[in-house]
Amino acid sequence: MCKRTEEVLLREKPDLVMVYGDTNSTLARAQAAAKLHIPAAHVEAGLRSFNRKMPEEINRVLTDHIATLLFCPTQRAVENLQREGITQGVYLVGDVMYDAVLQYQALAERRSCILERLGLKPKDYALATVHRAENADNPRRLRGIFAGLEAISRAWLPVILPLHPRTRKGTEVLGLSPNGVRVMEPVSYLDMLLLEKNARVILTDSGSVQNKAFFFRVPCVTLREETEWAETVEAGWNVLVGCDPEWITEATLNARPGKERAWPYGDGRAVETIVSLVRHTIEWYG
Repeated sequence: MCKRTEEVLLREKPDLVMVYGDTNSTLARAQAAAKLHIPAAHVEAGLRSFNRKMPEEINRVLTDHIATLLFCPTQRAVENLQREGITQGVYLVGDVMYDAVLQYQALAERRSCILERLGLKPKDYALATVHRAENADNPRRLRGIFAGLEAISRAWLPVILPLHPRTRKGTEVLGLSPNGVRVMEPVSYLDMLLLEKNARVILTDSGSVQNKAFFFRVPCVTLREETEWAETVEAGWNVLVGCDPEWITEATLNARPGKERAWPYGDGRAVETIVSLVRHTIEWYG
């Protein structure tokens, strides 16, 4: 991945390379830029789950130590970087995911018919997503999560589960088929926005889904022991339960709204701020 990226950078000669998030490609692009002495900008810098067993955490840390510009979504992210000795080129810009929700939620309302297609009523279902390797590739954890989802479906609410390909592979290997859970193929971004906005509660191991639950003021149950979005937990909108089926069921049944005034993710203009800072940096380097 790095080699192919280097080939593109040598051919195109960009002024700056911008990377986002915490995937393997994020780190590969940042490494390639650094080796060729091209400034790199990391959007969503400074997030930490403090779980080094997660490949995403390794990608975050290494990318942040390579990047020239570090665009942080929250004050906590800025402080995480400070603790690691990173203070130059650090900017608190807000969360670009919130920008995207503001831009696309009205479009989702107009174009998506996912609720009608599935026969769902607003606030009358639970939405679940499972995709992280720590859950999807671990038989014990995956069985525990599915047992919790089954219990919720039996005791309280229909559970909608758009199934990630990684997780589908895990269920096929184990022969898992959660009874009573409505398993479906992955859905589009607009459909997912509408499902998230109208859910009674969301269960997930995804960082972005945790955030969107917070944006839409939907209680969230996180199927992990830690989160890089700790602000959602502190505000009372998110609870960490891991993979224990009893904890999953209890937390979901007791899910309640958190603090209404809590809002650590900026004003929805993160992208504008980033564009301005990137332009200034390119002019300075140029």
